[in-house]
Amino acid sequence: MTKIVPVILSGGSGTRLWPLSRASLPKQLLPLVSKNSMLQETLNRVSGWANVANPIVVCGNDHRFLVAEQLRELGIQPAQIILEPIGRNTAPAIAAAAMAIDDGLMLVLPADHVIRDVAAFEQAVAKATLAAEQGKLVTFGIQPTGPETGYGYIQSGSAVVGVEGSYTVSRFVEKPDLPTAKEYVDSGDYFWNSGMFLFKPQAYLAELNKYHPQIIEQVKISFENRYQDLDFCRLEEIAFTASPSESIDYAVMEKTDLAAIVPVDMAWNDVGSWTALWDVQDKDSHGNAVRGDVYTNDVSNSLIRSESRLVAVVGVEDLLIVETSDAVLVAHKDRAQDVKKIVDHLKAEKRKEHEVHSRVYRPWGWYEGIDAGERFQVKRIMVKPGEKLSLQMHHHRAEHWVVVSGSAMITVDDHSKLFSENESTYIPIGSTHRLENPGKLPLHLIEVQSGSYLGEDDIVRFQDTYGRS
Repeated sequence: MTKIVPVILSGGSGTRLWPLSRASLPKQLLPLVSKNSMLQETLNRVSGWANVANPIVVCGNDHRFLVAEQLRELGIQPAQIILEPIGRNTAPAIAAAAMAIDDGLMLVLPADHVIRDVAAFEQAVAKATLAAEQGKLVTFGIQPTGPETGYGYIQSGSAVVGVEGSYTVSRFVEKPDLPTAKEYVDSGDYFWNSGMFLFKPQAYLAELNKYHPQIIEQVKISFENRYQDLDFCRLEEIAFTASPSESIDYAVMEKTDLAAIVPVDMAWNDVGSWTALWDVQDKDSHGNAVRGDVYTNDVSNSLIRSESRLVAVVGVEDLLIVETSDAVLVAHKDRAQDVKKIVDHLKAEKRKEHEVHSRVYRPWGWYEGIDAGERFQVKRIMVKPGEKLSLQMHHHRAEHWVVVSGSAMITVDDHSKLFSENESTYIPIGSTHRLENPGKLPLHLIEVQSGSYLGEDDIVRFQDTYGRS
């Protein structure tokens, strides 16, 4: 039985799902459609197959600890977590993963798709395996459910010899206008481009070298100079950054003679907007997809999501309402794609709401802003059992820590002391200090900062368990 190595692409920021999806916590790491994140759902989808090897996950440096933690929660040991120094689209990322695979086939999957009919997906992969073993670069075409203008399309050609249900690719086409999309759907030989692939690593690298040798050249240098950092494989930065930024479609699939397509109807959705998320979520009798602390009265066909407080909605229809602790989105469903304009505005105004949530995750736990004013800031901090913050110092701020629950081992300069709930300590400006949780329960504390500058970049690290500079 041919071994299949899942390669999960977990880059991207999912800007059209703002304010929930942000640069520091993008949609693939969020529990959008179930209790698991979309990355975890993607991993679970293939983890039970008999011929599937340990997965390779490709992600950015900023998400490495969250990715590792989500794998740990599932009990999945990855073959590699490959860190891209910078986003260079899918062609270089897939090339780096291909260079890490010795034999078998690689099943390339975006981390942020929904597939409801997993059995149909598994059957499609079985068909694709036969074509991939012949050297084909196989993509999965989604059976259209309507004239969708938000997806690219693939036109199928003649049948692949000896592989039932697999076809050559006649052409890839860009996102069409509505009349063209209707023509494609009516023809019966056009399918949505899913962005999922199955092929031999060597076959992909050979075709990439043929059509885009600059990518191969730079990724090869970067991969050969990779190094291990804790549980992560870091690609060398200079060469990878010098690689052209290109998608696998443009770099290879639209040019190669080896492209093949396996059509499949598996209740697929790429969750590219809030409307797309409304499509795949369970709804009440009025067509509302509701999550969180929400009250509705005379509301229909809307998506309403509350993350931190009561959201009451009365007498509306066809709306998207998404609440987080620091931002609220209200939009008509027909304008879902315009959410990206909000993110562009926030970037232009140099605001932070497109980058981070009020709760910021770290490898040791998280912190959350509660209040801030002139020369002071208050945070909640949670430290996971057995974890510790870096040994650090601040030039411009002092800190007062109050333990709310759990046990805290606090080091200030040369002195260490165990603190329990309702106890507190003070860290003067310039003092070397460290916070750790020696207990078996999460540690919760309140931190009050005071000083002339309270930015997160006022941290001088002397020691760090997680290899951060």
